[in-house]
Amino acid sequence: MDQLNILDYSFILGYLLLTLVIGLWFSSRASENVDEFFLSGRKLPWWIAGTGMVATTFAADTPLAVAGFVAKNGIAGNWVWWTFVSGGMLTVFFFARLWRRAEILTDLEFIELRYSGAAARFLRGFKAVYFGLFINAVIIGWVNLAMFKIIRIMVPELNPEWTIVALVLLTTFYSGLSGLWGVSITDAVQFVIAMAGCIILAVLAVQSPAVVSAGGLTKALPGWMFDFFPSFGAESGTSATGAAALPFASFAAMAFVQWWSSWYPGAEPGGGGYIAQRMMSAKNEKHSLLATLWFTVAHYCLRPWPWIIVGLVSLVMFPDLPMNQKEDGFVYVMKAVLPPGLKGLLIAAFLAAYMSTLSTHLNWGTSYLINDFYKRFLKTDGDAKHYVTISKITTFLTAAFALYITFFVLETITGAWEFIIQCGAGTGFVLILRWFWWRLNAWSEITSMVAPFIAFTWIQLFTAITFPFSIFIIVGFTITATLIVTFLTPPTETAQLETFYRTTRVGGVLWKKISKNLPDVESDTGFAMLFVDWALGVIMIYAILFGTGRVIFGDLFQGFLFLGVGSIAGALIFADLNRRGWNNLN
Repeated sequence: MDQLNILDYSFILGYLLLTLVIGLWFSSRASENVDEFFLSGRKLPWWIAGTGMVATTFAADTPLAVAGFVAKNGIAGNWVWWTFVSGGMLTVFFFARLWRRAEILTDLEFIELRYSGAAARFLRGFKAVYFGLFINAVIIGWVNLAMFKIIRIMVPELNPEWTIVALVLLTTFYSGLSGLWGVSITDAVQFVIAMAGCIILAVLAVQSPAVVSAGGLTKALPGWMFDFFPSFGAESGTSATGAAALPFASFAAMAFVQWWSSWYPGAEPGGGGYIAQRMMSAKNEKHSLLATLWFTVAHYCLRPWPWIIVGLVSLVMFPDLPMNQKEDGFVYVMKAVLPPGLKGLLIAAFLAAYMSTLSTHLNWGTSYLINDFYKRFLKTDGDAKHYVTISKITTFLTAAFALYITFFVLETITGAWEFIIQCGAGTGFVLILRWFWWRLNAWSEITSMVAPFIAFTWIQLFTAITFPFSIFIIVGFTITATLIVTFLTPPTETAQLETFYRTTRVGGVLWKKISKNLPDVESDTGFAMLFVDWALGVIMIYAILFGTGRVIFGDLFQGFLFLGVGSIAGALIFADLNRRGWNNLN
């Protein structure tokens, strides 16, 4: 029976009521001022701030997209996002404490802390509208698109368009009422529900008759599909399901270039966006670092394996799905293996994943539009109540624009992912170095935003180069153009650079020209050990990720070996952090 029963609807309605109650509970606190509305008064403990980051990146589209990667390129297809581990660990050890230390409301406010002049003002205002409205609407749009597919397949008796509109209105209502306080608490609840649902689905999927009769996943599919790294030798090929082994050039673009060069929401080089928002909302620098570390561990090690398993099962159960519909296989597996009652639980889980992402993006995008555009350029003398009221109105307007993008612009989820990554390729060079090199200026960052679009347009119009090979060209062009513009334009005013250095105490040899005039500033030291911690962090994440996978597929010796290496790396990291005195921070 395809239709949901009363138990299914009870799970769904119970979840929706829970989120509404949480939103109403925190509404009075969020209405005090914009600092409470957008940063929870800078009082979040690390586990709530970090879980909020994980819940936001766990959207309704994410399991579908991962299933699509697996269905097309095997498990190794996940390197399209696994490569961001290195950038995530860079944020943990080099940037988390700096974002919290800056004492700013949004990461765009950083622009006028770091740069000076008309170019800095333009850059801040432009990015507020570009990211807060347009890019944010695309991200919300592809999340809506994923939920649309789930509703259309799982609950055919509902009109998917009107259901999406109703869900957006409900999410906008509670996030507009409660600000980041309500968003953060619901995120923690939503993450637990979403993970539990996906684990249950993965267990039922591997026990389905189609998989059992084929002798299990490892016998039903080619061996190379289970490799964690691309098959560069004779085993590479195409399976009967249409899946193809990931080419080496694709892996190289992702592993060696993409992670530090491309802007991508939730994996911005140097932190940024809603990740920076959660870091700045933490109690102090220690909680900011631990929140980002917990996010990175949960994001890469806890979340993906249920999705990967379901993606593999979808190839066994639905081998004839066209290539452009492979990501839909995840939802078809849900429909095929879930009994009554559990269908409602899984739909509630996807609603949790969907609404956590939607609420965070609405709050984050509104913070840009209010703090970095409206308050900065249109009305600079409003009181706290005025800005909170305008924030709530803007939240609804952003949601309405995102609905338009959902229904009239976007076509596929993975297509939107690839567009975002390519049009931000090379920007990461500036987003990282602007903290550590005094010479970069506002024109450098403006160039790093414009150049990828120029290179991307040229590739699309005049070449047959496809993603991810295009990354090499776009990054090379963007960095070259950025450095040329940097040295052709005057540096940021010295007084502004000194203010930035006093505020962040960033340290480093690339600030010697400024720091030599500020002998009273006690800047950060020990960069060599931070690089050691970064390397250990990367080892820890990949070891736990691969160890978990090996255990799942029955290779216990290699699995526990990987997990042991990950545990040792983690212990060394915390030993160094304690040596530095991080344990003395409250």
